[in-house]
Amino acid sequence: MKKVVAGCLVTVMTLSSTAIPMSDVKAAKAPADLFISEYVEGSSYNKALELYNGTGSAIDLTGYTLELYSNGAAEVSQTQELEGTLASGETFVIADSQAAQDIIDKADLIDGIVSFNGNDPLVLKKDGETIDSFGQVGNGSDFAKDVTLVRKASITSGDTNPTDSYDVSTEWDSYAKDTFDYLGSYEVNDTPETPVETVSIAEARQSEKGSTVSVQGIATAAFESGGQTNLYIQDESAGIIVRAPGITAQVGDQVTASGELGDYYGMEQIQTSSAAVEVTEEDAGVPEPEKVTAPQFSGDQGEAIEGEFVEVNNVEITDVNEYGDFTAQGAEGTFLITPADESLLKVGETYEQVKGVVNYSYNNYKLVPRSKSDIVQEAFAVTANKESGSVITGTEITLSAAEPGVTIHYTTDGSEPTAESKEYTEPITITEDTTIKAAAVRENGEVSKVSTFSYTALKAADSLEIHDIQGASHTSPYEGEVVKNVEGVVTKLDGSNGFYMQSLNPDEDIATSEGIYVYKRSSNVAVGDVITATGEVTEWREDGYSDANDLLTTQISASTVDVTSTGADIPDPVVIGEDREQPTENIEDDGLESFDPAEDGIDFYESLEGMLIELPEAKVSGPVKYDELPVYVEASEDQLFTRAEGLLISPEDYNPERVLIDVDGIDINAKTGDYFGESITGVVNYDYSNYKIRPTGEFPEIKDGGTERESAELKALKKKMTVASYNVENFSADTSPEKVEKIAESIIQNLNTPDVVGLIEVQDNNGPTDDGTVEANESYQKLIDAIAEAGGPKYEFTDIAPQDKTDGGQPGGNIRVGFIYNPDRVTLTDKPDGDAVTDVDVNEDGLTLNPGRVDPTNDAFYDSRKPLAAEFEFNGEKVVVVANHFNSKGGDDGLFGADQPVELGSEEQRIQQATVINNFVQKVESEMDDSNVVVLGDLNDFQFSAPINTLEGDILTNMIESLPTEEQYTYIYQGNSQVLDHILVSNNLAKQTKIQTVNINSDFSEADGRASDHDPVLAQIMIKNNGNKDKDKDQGKDKDKDKGKGNENKKDNDKDSGDKDHKDKDDEGNKDKEQEKEDKYTWVKSWIYSVWNKYFSSYFN
Repeated sequence: MKKVVAGCLVTVMTLSSTAIPMSDVKAAKAPADLFISEYVEGSSYNKALELYNGTGSAIDLTGYTLELYSNGAAEVSQTQELEGTLASGETFVIADSQAAQDIIDKADLIDGIVSFNGNDPLVLKKDGETIDSFGQVGNGSDFAKDVTLVRKASITSGDTNPTDSYDVSTEWDSYAKDTFDYLGSYEVNDTPETPVETVSIAEARQSEKGSTVSVQGIATAAFESGGQTNLYIQDESAGIIVRAPGITAQVGDQVTASGELGDYYGMEQIQTSSAAVEVTEEDAGVPEPEKVTAPQFSGDQGEAIEGEFVEVNNVEITDVNEYGDFTAQGAEGTFLITPADESLLKVGETYEQVKGVVNYSYNNYKLVPRSKSDIVQEAFAVTANKESGSVITGTEITLSAAEPGVTIHYTTDGSEPTAESKEYTEPITITEDTTIKAAAVRENGEVSKVSTFSYTALKAADSLEIHDIQGASHTSPYEGEVVKNVEGVVTKLDGSNGFYMQSLNPDEDIATSEGIYVYKRSSNVAVGDVITATGEVTEWREDGYSDANDLLTTQISASTVDVTSTGADIPDPVVIGEDREQPTENIEDDGLESFDPAEDGIDFYESLEGMLIELPEAKVSGPVKYDELPVYVEASEDQLFTRAEGLLISPEDYNPERVLIDVDGIDINAKTGDYFGESITGVVNYDYSNYKIRPTGEFPEIKDGGTERESAELKALKKKMTVASYNVENFSADTSPEKVEKIAESIIQNLNTPDVVGLIEVQDNNGPTDDGTVEANESYQKLIDAIAEAGGPKYEFTDIAPQDKTDGGQPGGNIRVGFIYNPDRVTLTDKPDGDAVTDVDVNEDGLTLNPGRVDPTNDAFYDSRKPLAAEFEFNGEKVVVVANHFNSKGGDDGLFGADQPVELGSEEQRIQQATVINNFVQKVESEMDDSNVVVLGDLNDFQFSAPINTLEGDILTNMIESLPTEEQYTYIYQGNSQVLDHILVSNNLAKQTKIQTVNINSDFSEADGRASDHDPVLAQIMIKNNGNKDKDKDQGKDKDKDKGKGNENKKDNDKDSGDKDHKDKDDEGNKDKEQEKEDKYTWVKSWIYSVWNKYFSSYFN
């Protein structure tokens, strides 16, 4: 389909092959005009509306309009005129611009007319006359919230009375929220279906797969799965799953259902639509569970109870696997229990009763408890419907015991209950802080152990301030409750979605925020309005990565917002560093067990959620990325800073003081060390695993902090080899000329043309285009040519192409590591090339393959870049260089995420990779005499981390640790400066190696010269010739002579090695000085050439 924005013509549309499920219908005539066929009111911006033309003729949409009546208003709020031609049998889909891609892909018009929220009627008109309507104009109740609705196939005309009462179930089939499967197609059914005879569930289970069956039974369980409801029903003969989106039947209801019999990997089910599931008797009662034993969960016995409600007694939980299947040991064997919530069971515990329905998956019959009440650790004991904790005044507490025939006795005065204590006969209403102690009593007078339930009584929900709702916690004590007439002054608008407000009556408790977000579309409020809001308190997951467990934002999802006055003064912002002191060392130190804003950064920002704060003279700790600018105001006395005054991380301090400014829509360029002369003011928000400040008012001007891009001091000299590690960020032959030029110039001007450069993130010749290409010769050549054109040496390259789509990175990019090297300075020894899957070996002559991959089929490198080893000769000596790109930190918990303490899910694979490389280096040292090894690359971890410590072992030295602290960084992530790129050398080279992190990228934006997201690392290594005269012949351009044979005279030369080394030391200084002069001359000549070529040559062509 062709996507258009509002007002643009739609001329061509294609009917999707997806068809909606059919309901039993009577014969129907063809529609007379266009009508609304589907309505999607999903999460966030997932909103869409579908129109259908079933008239038999194409329709000119000129003259058709769609009207939105926001919040049930009596007057139209928004109108959209339609244009184009809609063929018969086709649909026209209108979608929100920020809807999910599945919706956008089916959209013909992108427009805000679909900004509905469940209580917004719609009217479709032709030449001013109503031809269809959805909802009741003038009625603001939620009639279609969090649901997908598809017009019943029997409906062939629109509802032309938009003001009459409206019941969506009359004309619409309902599906689960965020169901988009039926969008973009629609069919009218004008043929009556043949009725299907209702049979027993056992008979239905024996019917032919694909046939239509009809059954009746009692609903025993319901689970949402894949956007559909799995409704377990059973009769006296058997049980089965009825599966359809949006089933509304409740557990205990008697239902009839018809649909297609099938199985899902062996689990019998009836696939149908919600319209084909009818409740024939509400609350008919759940049958008693059938008591079964462990052996019945296997073979034919398992098939006999599949889909039924059963009970197993006296089981011990002995194990749990990664999929949440618990192994239960019963008296006669073992079986599996799979609760929806793994916290309901604990390994090592024994349970007297476990109830649930029987499911079949992955070749096992499993017991699936429906809720906590199905799991009884002790039947002769009392449980309560609410756990101990905070409850709203007026909450009713229900007590129960699993053992039949017992009575319950309780106290509320702190005393121990006995058989003579007050008998429980009705729910206990909480009106104040209350402790209930209860015991079960058998007919013989035996009393169970005492169960204690303590409740803190919260204020009634109709008399609350914002700080009451926020509470001293990361979640509101009123979550899920409807609060009434909550007052505040509007401090910031959030487009048309809602707004932030702050209390007019703050308390003295710094732990409870005075601000909150109110979600209400088209509320028509302004900053400075005093309002009252009524609605449900929700904990909302803001935008974020799908695999991240983020903190939630407390909101009021308002049903009504009333403005009581306008033009009120906005509360003064909380000034950070003056009104409140930030924690500067701990993000979280107790696993979120306590709420301590004075000590824990994660609690500090939560205590300000939704409030206005002010950051005076904030300093920038990294450039803008993803519209986020990291800044800080305060730092601890022990804070480690970079040379640019950025914030370094350490094992004990991940910088809770740094905060992200949301600069979406703000034109700003910043680098580390820049600062603001005036304060930044904004409200505290949270998304993507971080607290953020959303600015209010005028954004201050940024000041230049003076940070400049570095140039390396280390140079290639006669006996000093230079090696660099450089992550060039998805570099390919398709990379832009601007980036290619920046990378080339940085290698020449900032790195002084190293002898060997280990390149990280080189892609195949056409980058992320996924067409099977794996070779990268054009990618390397593009960079090599650019270096030469800019006055640098003519490098050569070596690498090994990966197998297609096996090394991670962008799909189709076939990312890898490789080398470019200067053949005038070093020689790549002449040996066979390796391939993608062959492991390079080592013998006394060095590498068996050159280059060769190190253990590329090891599971440690699954879906990750394989390490590449290459053997070079310099000054008559062999140097083995291993380039690496360890697996990313994706999968680690966010520093400010909901999982505390932070777990490093990705670390174990890096430890495995580091172990492989360490073992390889050990082999090099054991097989090669006088071995020289350099290990470099983007190792995706810090110098103090377990993977890097594993890599070092006792045979390598991480040269990063020899640097001054302020130079130990190569990457900035969300304002935290850190080392990800390393150069390690074999211990014999450590004392003769110098290193530099060349900070030319991480501190800067592209506008300031950034060429990649990582800084390169450069090492200068003194390579001593151990007396192998023949090896000198192999250096540089003479590489074709006697490659790899320089060790034949080693014994003879060993005699003179001491004197020679002494002489080398005497001559070293003078020769290096001469070399430095020559290098300076060469560099100046290259610089003049590059400037001439770039700026002046065109005038003389």
